[in-house]
Amino acid sequence: MPERNYGAEIDSLKKDINEIKEMLKGGKTEEETSDDDHVDRQCGSGSAEKIEDMPYNKVLNSLMERIQGECEADGSTGRVVYTGCFASGGRQSVWIGQYSNDNLLKLIEDRSAEKVLNCIGSGDKLNIMLSLLRKPMTVAQIVSEGGFNSTGQVYHHLNALIAADLVMEDPNSNKGTYIIAPYRVQGIIMLLSGISDMIEGDFGTEQSWY
Repeated sequence: MPERNYGAEIDSLKKDINEIKEMLKGGKTEEETSDDDHVDRQCGSGSAEKIEDMPYNKVLNSLMERIQGECEADGSTGRVVYTGCFASGGRQSVWIGQYSNDNLLKLIEDRSAEKVLNCIGSGDKLNIMLSLLRKPMTVAQIVSEGGFNSTGQVYHHLNALIAADLVMEDPNSNKGTYIIAPYRVQGIIMLLSGISDMIEGDFGTEQSWY
């Protein structure tokens, strides 16, 4: 069996995603549909039916066909391909990448997922993260705008988020101003995207289970 050229595969994937980005910049084409045009297919148990002719764009169809084919070829559980942008507080975070589903499942096996979810799972910590996603804030601002009772309450949860490397002092502002660590914004937004999928089930996506 010939050895796979993972570098070439990644380069080709980046090219596809860049085409998607350019397509999104230029607005919708006639081949695209609105978020309301969701189609949910239920395939028969045990079948190998693929999702075909997704109602978005030829580039997306090509990308989906490729990752489904790779999944069949290597016997893996597949992969997640993603691109996104988040802008807030005068900052912008953009990302492109892919994850192996097999590696994602290992996060449950080694309890990494449990540790992260336990760290951010309280309402107070989530409210602090929400405040800092909207803009850089001091502790006093978090207390005032986040509905907390005291600075001590905020520091208790803020210190845990700092220790988990999710929050940091803003290097571009005065000491005591906090932000979500820029390299964690992607993960938080992607986590919320996954939660939205679990709540809504069909929120802006095409899904199939067989």
